[in-house]
Amino acid sequence: MARILAITNQKGGVGKTTTTVNLAAGLALAGRRVLLVDLDPQGNATMGSGIDKRALTATVYHVLLGEKAIDAVRVRSQAGNYDVIPANRELAGAEVELVDLERREVRLKEGLAALGDQYDFVLIDCPPALNLLTVNALVAAQAVMIPMQCEYYALEGLSDLVNTVKRVRANLNPELDIEGLLRTMYDPRNTLGQQVSEQLQQHFGDKVYRTVIPRNVRLAEAPSYGVPALSYDRQSKGALAYLALAGEILGKQAAN
Repeated sequence: MARILAITNQKGGVGKTTTTVNLAAGLALAGRRVLLVDLDPQGNATMGSGIDKRALTATVYHVLLGEKAIDAVRVRSQAGNYDVIPANRELAGAEVELVDLERREVRLKEGLAALGDQYDFVLIDCPPALNLLTVNALVAAQAVMIPMQCEYYALEGLSDLVNTVKRVRANLNPELDIEGLLRTMYDPRNTLGQQVSEQLQQHFGDKVYRTVIPRNVRLAEAPSYGVPALSYDRQSKGALAYLALAGEILGKQAAN
């Protein structure tokens, strides 16, 4: 059965999409069957996987509204060697349209269930908001990965997200757990960053991944070429960090 991870943080610009795309590529490189679900109307994970969101006729929007089966919208990322359920601006309308639909929180879960055991990992790139799209991701997932920068405001937002996870677990998905906190865009020369990193480790212990994602220009450049950083420059510090993260996740899975 697939391990389904929702990669989420309501704060924008913390590396959610970069993490989703490069972790998908890293797990695929390790021989795992990976599906990336783009649940952000910006469609950045779709574009970063080498898929033109403007040319799409069917997306995750149609799956959520029950208009298409999930395997009818699936496309292949040749650059990353994984499959994608893509998104574009149409998805912004789903937020309003889902409100009046029955079972609106479980639409994504039901769609993914139709895929059976075709994948080892399903990674869901969430929008930077705690909205109905994010709730769909949290209901479909077994665990949450939280990418975050080591800065003061990140800690404040983290408590809101942890409370949301608790509410979803209590009311909609009793299996939901926090898989881990991922420190992104990390600069070891930044004193505040070091302090926040230490606080995270004190509060969350082994829920904080050992792997730290550094600030790296290659991670920023790769999306403009429509490829994961692992395809763009596999020896860059950023790509090597995501390979290490994939290894850490597989090691945890094997230990359990």
